Parts: sequence; C-alpha cells; structure tokens
Amino acid sequence: MSQRKKAVSASQNKTQRRSQAPLNEDDEDATLSQITSSQVQRARENFTPDQIDRKVAEVVQFILIKDQKKVPIRRADIGKHVIKDYKHLYTDIINRVCRTFEQVFGLKLVETDPKNHIYILINKLEPIHGEPVSMRPKNPKKGLLFVILSVVFMKGGVVKENLVWNTLKKLRVDPGEKHEAFGDVKKVVTDEFVRQKYLEYVKIPHTEPVEYEFRWGLRAEKEVSKLKILEFVGELFEQDPQSWTQQFRDASTTETSSQRTS
Repeated sequence: MSQRKKAVSASQNKTQRRSQAPLNEDDEDATLSQITSSQVQRARENFTPDQIDRKVAEVVQFILIKDQKKVPIRRADIGKHVIKDYKHLYTDIINRVCRTFEQVFGLKLVETDPKNHIYILINKLEPIHGEPVSMRPKNPKKGLLFVILSVVFMKGGVVKENLVWNTLKKLRVDPGEKHEAFGDVKKVVTDEFVRQKYLEYVKIPHTEPVEYEFRWGLRAEKEVSKLKILEFVGELFEQDPQSWTQQFRDASTTETSSQRTS
C-alpha cells in the first residue's frame, strides 16, 4: 500500500473512531441547548405518560443523591447519566422535577450559574420554632458554618480570614488543631464549605504574604436568612437586632426580595 493510501486510511479510521466515541460532558450540555420545538413534539409523541413519570422520578432520585454531599449539580451530568434518550424532553422533565421538589419535599432547585447550567437544591421550609436551621445541635458543622456566616454578614459581607480564625479560637475551635466534632477545621471551612457553595474563599490581590478573605457563597445567599442571622447575633449580645441599622436594613431588603421571587 502506498504512503498516500495509508495516510487516507488512517485519517478515515481516526474520523470513524471520533464519530463512535461517546459525547463528553460539554458536548452533552451543548446538545441540550440545541433542541428544537419539532424535536420536542416528536419526543412527546414517542414516550408514554408512564415512561415520562418514571424518568421524572429517576431525575429526582439522582439529584437527591447528589445533594447529600451538597455539591453543585451540572445539567450535563443529569443529561448524561439520567435523561439519556429523553434529552428532547429535558425542559418538560426538569420543570416537573422542580414542581415535585417544591410540592413534595419543600425544596427548591435553583440554577446558580445560567451560563454553565449548574444547580443547587435549597431548603425552602421554615425552621422549627423560628430556630435557624444551621444552629440545630444535631448538626455541629452547620453550627460552625452559621457562626462564620454571622461574622461575615456583620462585617459588611467581606472579612479577612484571620478575623474568622480568631473568632473561632474564642469559641475554642482552633483551626490549627484537630477538633473532636469537625476534624480538620481549616479544611472543613476552606474546602468543604467552599465546595458546597456556602462560602467563597478569595485571594486578596497584591498581598505579601498572601492573604484570603471570606464572603457568602451562592448557596448561603439562597438558603440562609439574614434576619435569622441578625436575631442570633442580637440574642448573643442581648441587643435588639434593629440596633445594627445597616445590617437590619440589608437583611430586611434581602428577605423582601426573596419572598417576591419565591
């Protein structure tokens, strides 16, 4: 075989292997963005109501399992691992999934990143007896998170990490030591809480040595009540929450805005 024929043959084999290769996650996500109305209509005719009901249940289960680790959920993952052949009905299915979460579980599926289509599941139920969800003793990590969110909020939304570590030390939680309930405190705060989108841990530009600051993450903004934070701080210092004028105004504005969009 001539060199030219070998090159052509190799090129054809390469193209064939590419066409047979499974879609990667980016391709999968792009496919879900390019669905036409005619494809949706044909899919509605091809699948029975029972089949669609089962697929909705599968997506709900998939998201609940993912949410146990409180990690963001990508549309591409839902499409690749669950939706599969039902991809032309993605919008129909995900709308029903959202209704199921709200009506059955008291949860809300929120798209935090419209560009990359990333979702989180947040709790829309009211806390028991007005107690902040994050402060329930049965979940010590949530209590730790609530304290950090309180510090950040009371300091105007951005706080240097040193202030957070010093606050925790006063509560006998030393980030440099292994804690009985939390383990590696610094890792929980800067890795786990950040990965779960409760906190942002951001490098401060032009600092030497390098310094970091904390902000509320997307999940905290959606899930945690700033008024509850202020009530907690008020009880701690035995003061009326309204005595912190700026924070009370911010919390009230956020709460009103959240109620309008719920």
